[in-house]
Amino acid sequence: MPRSRHRKGNAPLARRVAAAVLAASAAYGTVAMAAPPGEGPAEPPAGTRALQESFASAAGEFKVPQNVLMAVAYRQTRWNAHGGLPSTTGNYNVMGLTQVDPGDLAARPAGATDGLNQSGDPRRSARFHPDAALRTLRGAGAVDTGDPRLHTLDLAAKLIGRPAGSLRTDSAQSVRGAAALLARYEKAAVGSLPADVGRWYAAVARYSQSPDASGARQFADSVFATVRSGQRAVTDDGQRVVLPASPQVSPVRTGRIPLTPAAAGPAVKADDAVTPQCPATLRCDVAAAAFRQNSADKADYGNYDVTDRPADGQRITSIVIHDTEGTYAGTVSSFQNPTAYASAHYVIRASDGQVTQMVADKDTAWHAGNKTVNMHSIGVEHEGYAIKAGSWYSETEYSSSALLVRWLCATYGIPRDREHIIGHDDVPGPLDSYAGGMHWDPGPYWDWNHYMALILAPDGSDRTGTVPKAGQVISVVPPYTTGNQPEVTYGGKAQAPHPANFVYLHTSPSLTSARLGDPYLHSGTAGTSDGPDWGDKAVAGQRFVVAEQSGDWTAIWYGGKKGWFADPGGSNAAVDDAADTIVLTPATGRDSVPVYGRGYPETAAYAGTGVPVQTDNDKALTRYALPAGQRYVAAGPAVTGDYFYAQNIDNSAPGDHTLVTGNTTYYPIRYNHRLAYVKASDVQRITGAAS
Repeated sequence: MPRSRHRKGNAPLARRVAAAVLAASAAYGTVAMAAPPGEGPAEPPAGTRALQESFASAAGEFKVPQNVLMAVAYRQTRWNAHGGLPSTTGNYNVMGLTQVDPGDLAARPAGATDGLNQSGDPRRSARFHPDAALRTLRGAGAVDTGDPRLHTLDLAAKLIGRPAGSLRTDSAQSVRGAAALLARYEKAAVGSLPADVGRWYAAVARYSQSPDASGARQFADSVFATVRSGQRAVTDDGQRVVLPASPQVSPVRTGRIPLTPAAAGPAVKADDAVTPQCPATLRCDVAAAAFRQNSADKADYGNYDVTDRPADGQRITSIVIHDTEGTYAGTVSSFQNPTAYASAHYVIRASDGQVTQMVADKDTAWHAGNKTVNMHSIGVEHEGYAIKAGSWYSETEYSSSALLVRWLCATYGIPRDREHIIGHDDVPGPLDSYAGGMHWDPGPYWDWNHYMALILAPDGSDRTGTVPKAGQVISVVPPYTTGNQPEVTYGGKAQAPHPANFVYLHTSPSLTSARLGDPYLHSGTAGTSDGPDWGDKAVAGQRFVVAEQSGDWTAIWYGGKKGWFADPGGSNAAVDDAADTIVLTPATGRDSVPVYGRGYPETAAYAGTGVPVQTDNDKALTRYALPAGQRYVAAGPAVTGDYFYAQNIDNSAPGDHTLVTGNTTYYPIRYNHRLAYVKASDVQRITGAAS
């Protein structure tokens, strides 16, 4: 018997009560003697000390406490130089100094609406007006390259009398420039260069280039937490760097935080009357997304659905990671314009890790371009510009995001794994007409290994080195190091070598063989090295069943085919046969079974609910199939097909705000680069690790 529940929504985020939320001194050029507990001596091995010595030298030259200088660098880049390439927000080298000029930015195609209309519901999308959206959103998200906050590298270069280019490529000059900048900020704030480490709080806050005090304090707090805890790392160019712990340091949090004057542009106005849903360890604020009507049509509204998750039966089971492809302020502004037909629950600023909530967790943001995924997920946007050579994200952004996601997982019982913490590039197209145009953010340069470690989720990288066998479940875990710099192109143009989060999949165990081509991206042709061509890439943390193993190559079942990737000695994969892993194959007697892009209830379930049967309600992704003999990992237990009907902004349509729940159950599966769904009645579970 089909079940349905009727739920009337509450007021938008800005009008309701949100859910409950949870002096020491140091000599210039030195750090405290205590090392991080249990981690051995503080001195890095000889021959790899150049960066460590650069910190000591610059600290002495500019009279900046070395532990402050090193902690600032760690919170920016984890001491990585990234080969002189910029971040997605125009930061360079180990100190994350900024330089963004007009020529650095990729031109956005005229009329592009790819960041808009993300409800993933054809009924809702039919009311999206691209011309109106483009007209009202003109300039939103554009990067103001005249903003002084985007030219700290240029200022630092002037302070030390060096060409700006040297600060991009020479780590020693990057450190010197940042030290000079910190000293300048400290003098401006307190009038001197004190030996007391804690009194450098204001300079560190200013270094964040945050436009508001909350974000500046967020960054400064994280830096001083690093000073107190200490850190050690091996950098991307092989430098061993150690910051000994200084637990006695107590930051002096001044009443007034100096801020860098910002250029004219959209400013984010937080609503201090609303409490954000956020961990207590983060400084979060609220700037509500639009929930407004666009025309006389009550069904023409944006930018989310007012629901009551999970109390209304819509469980929150996943978190989707996004990249904004624009500025933080511009993204917030776009989500506050109801013509956008897009929103996210949270937006994170790159410079300081500031978290802004835009949609209450209980409500359904339009962020993933798939109705089923939107109904059961929380969307988190990460600031990143469309910089031509942008190839990494700031540590402050990773850190804030991980703290938020850990809290969300604990709050809603979401498993901390890559089946439930996913990228937009993991989201399937709901129907044939969507599949080829789905987003591919956060892309190849999001460090999933590091991110999942921050979330305290094992990524499997400590279990590589065992050659997998056919039938075993593996996690793909390529190292995010200079040892894994696959060729990546964009629009056919080669990108500079950089670590990436994926392995290429080939049709046979040879680098000269063709790459897999997804049928929604290629008409029978091979895959390419283009970043948006996701069909030939298996990404870190994704789990598959081994189809075959040959020498240094491992084949997995992927999108109805065998996909081979280089795996010498099991170096790019970890056997992951946990006891609760569900492996699926077509039911006995079936040559193949359909694959779906969404988990809707069966047509009969709509009877008596007042909700119209959705167009193509039962339609599968016709270019995909799961053939007999192939095995795929379930991305969780079976779920019941459901559809939340939200028609009019005031809930006035017949059947409005009804959750239709059917009897058909689906397994979410890792089908290829993206997740997908199969009906539980079409498949059978496989037990045993290897065949």
